[in-house]
Amino acid sequence: MDINQPLPLLGGLTASQFMRRHWHKKPLLVRQAIPGMKPLIPRARLLAMAGEDGVESRLIQHQDDGSWRMKHGPLSRRGLPSLDTPGWTVLVQGVDLHDDKVHQLLQQFRFVPEARLDDLMISFATDQGGVGPHFDSYDVFLLQTHGKRRWRIGRQKDLSLQPDVPLKILSHFEPEEEFVLEPGDMLYLPPKWAHDGVAEGECMTYSIGFRSPAREELARELLLRLSDEPDEPEAPVVYRDADQPAVETPGEIPRALHDFARSALERALAEPLALERALGEYLTEPKSNVWFEHGEENGMFESVVLDRRTRMMYDAKHIFINGESYLAAGRDATLMRKLADTRRLSRTDLARASDDALELLSSWFDAGWVRSADAV
Repeated sequence: MDINQPLPLLGGLTASQFMRRHWHKKPLLVRQAIPGMKPLIPRARLLAMAGEDGVESRLIQHQDDGSWRMKHGPLSRRGLPSLDTPGWTVLVQGVDLHDDKVHQLLQQFRFVPEARLDDLMISFATDQGGVGPHFDSYDVFLLQTHGKRRWRIGRQKDLSLQPDVPLKILSHFEPEEEFVLEPGDMLYLPPKWAHDGVAEGECMTYSIGFRSPAREELARELLLRLSDEPDEPEAPVVYRDADQPAVETPGEIPRALHDFARSALERALAEPLALERALGEYLTEPKSNVWFEHGEENGMFESVVLDRRTRMMYDAKHIFINGESYLAAGRDATLMRKLADTRRLSRTDLARASDDALELLSSWFDAGWVRSADAV
């Protein structure tokens, strides 16, 4: 992607300008970001998808008495209200994992690092449907694909939430601006910007969301992966305290055990590239509801494309794919980085690949992580 090319998607801004002026800073409304936009998935198929195992979905209803109800999927079609009933919404998460057209739409937002890009959620709502005024801890693009939705947004200082509600709804929402989005229009909101979207008639909105791991979550995941590092000695080093004296306070943790624990962590972090390896594996780990359909064993391919469910990234020393890491350098590293950036390799690319790289791609083909581009 040419990050200095003006994009209709961003209202004529280049990706560089958008990231510098708006990302994490201020909203952007783009009229006709995608001219002629229509839903990529028909309503009937979307609602059927909400009833499938392995698809994350929710039904949200705003009752006549002002209360809220939420039900997690799978959602059977018979269990949904009628289309004539106002005030209900179905949210289907991660639709890019299940549909190629939606996956391709998501690729238009790869001017943001892959490590931050999360998924595309589709919201279907009947008239007056919505999820209430709320804020997200991550950046989001809200793309209207069918019908109209009225958005009210504001820089919210009071982040207190309504008690005893199954949704995180703000207690005192204070909107500052209001927009009605029609098909093709898009609204970008930075983290913590409060927003409330209400359907005006039946409507469908696509939400492009981004990963923002909490520091505590990231530390926990990295420590778990560091503890699984393969370079442990064959004979485990265990805590020993031959000099431990008798104690009158047995409930107190010995200072020496504190020191042993700290040394264990320092050793894990001191292992060359251990932190980098753990981070890359964590960032490319597929979601729990993702599985791959295995390709033909020893299948033949002349060009390859990443499966839409595959997450692939790299750093200066490694290639990461679906939670696994590989040290890479030279020509093979350049090839694999191109695959991560463009999600495909041509016949010309593969003609320059080493036998080791082709063998690795073949194993990924067998696992269903890559597919023949000729068959796509």
